[in-house]
Amino acid sequence: ERWSMDFGHDTLADGHPFRVLRSVDNWSRHSPVLDVGVRISGETVGQALDRVLNGGGGPRSITVDHGTEFHSRALEDWAYRRSVQLDFIRPGQPVENAVIESFNGRLRDACLNVHQSTSMAEAQHIIEAWRLDYNQRRLHSSLGHLTPNEFAAQRQAIEMAEDAVCSS
Repeated sequence: ERWSMDFGHDTLADGHPFRVLRSVDNWSRHSPVLDVGVRISGETVGQALDRVLNGGGGPRSITVDHGTEFHSRALEDWAYRRSVQLDFIRPGQPVENAVIESFNGRLRDACLNVHQSTSMAEAQHIIEAWRLDYNQRRLHSSLGHLTPNEFAAQRQAIEMAEDAVCSS
């Protein structure tokens, strides 16, 4: 029901900067999207989220900081059309978005500091491979030593079983 989003910066091997839109489901720690680009606007953020949601339901709210992309009219319109509330942390208080800050550290330590990309396409490929590994293979102590995907699947199975019992 609640996601967190943030931006991070890195550089290609030739020194050209790029940005990474980062997102995490606060409940399951699943990362639905890591989008790489030189310029990422509010409209681009909405398009990335639409690709992930694929017409399905999304979070009720997304916690973000005060970056210009998150304050844009395009993202505000996107959120309104999808009934998603954008929750802004207080300026200068990244601890209010601790889930994404922790995720940022893991991405930095396990991916960005380890791999040097020579192109945007290569950076996107490496970062996407890391995201898939994070969701499918990385155990989280906060999730009972399950991966984000395992945790979500287990919880959904429990909810379905409870629904079946309640409707009987």
